[in-house]
Amino acid sequence: MLTGYRKIEDLPQAIPVFPLNGAVMLPGGQLPLNIFEPRYLNMFDDAMAGERMIGMVQTRAGGDRERPALHPVGCAGRVTSFAETGDGRYLVTLTGVCRFRTIEELNVRFPYRQVRADYADYIGDLKSPPPAVLDRELLLSALRAYLQPRGLAVDWDAAQAAPADSLIDSLAMGLPFEPAEKQALLEALTHADRAAILTTLMQIGAVAGDDEEPTLQ
Repeated sequence: MLTGYRKIEDLPQAIPVFPLNGAVMLPGGQLPLNIFEPRYLNMFDDAMAGERMIGMVQTRAGGDRERPALHPVGCAGRVTSFAETGDGRYLVTLTGVCRFRTIEELNVRFPYRQVRADYADYIGDLKSPPPAVLDRELLLSALRAYLQPRGLAVDWDAAQAAPADSLIDSLAMGLPFEPAEKQALLEALTHADRAAILTTLMQIGAVAGDDEEPTLQ
């Protein structure tokens, strides 16, 4: 967990948002991004000149192609790694700080979108939670069954040794679930809730199989 964010007042109330379906960031998790669209290059320029905070959100039905409706719950993250490529792209890593609920979208002059964020429902993200109670063997059994038909693999020794909450969050962020499923994982209040959703999704995915060949994010 990043230091310097201990209470809601430490967090910006107005934050730029980066809508990206199928990719969620969880508190304490690291999300690598390849930024190339001009409006988002602009957004990261402004963030680096200011508080270095970006809100990751997914879209939902409604709005239009240029301005789709946003899910009300996202996660604010701080830019913790930043590099510029020779062709003008930004390679960025965001580290999740706290989830938020959007109060309203702001009318701004920027080419990117900005919202007013309410962190009250997720104040626990700023605290160190008690260690998650996890049925690791059930989770890893579901993971094996989910990965096998997709030709994917993980470091099983690392999965056995990882702290429960880190394992849960890394799988929730990394596995190629559908956007609605990713949103459910994001909004789970506790690691126990997230582990239960994660296990169920993997069990369903193992039965359903997949004709495509997705890769881990």
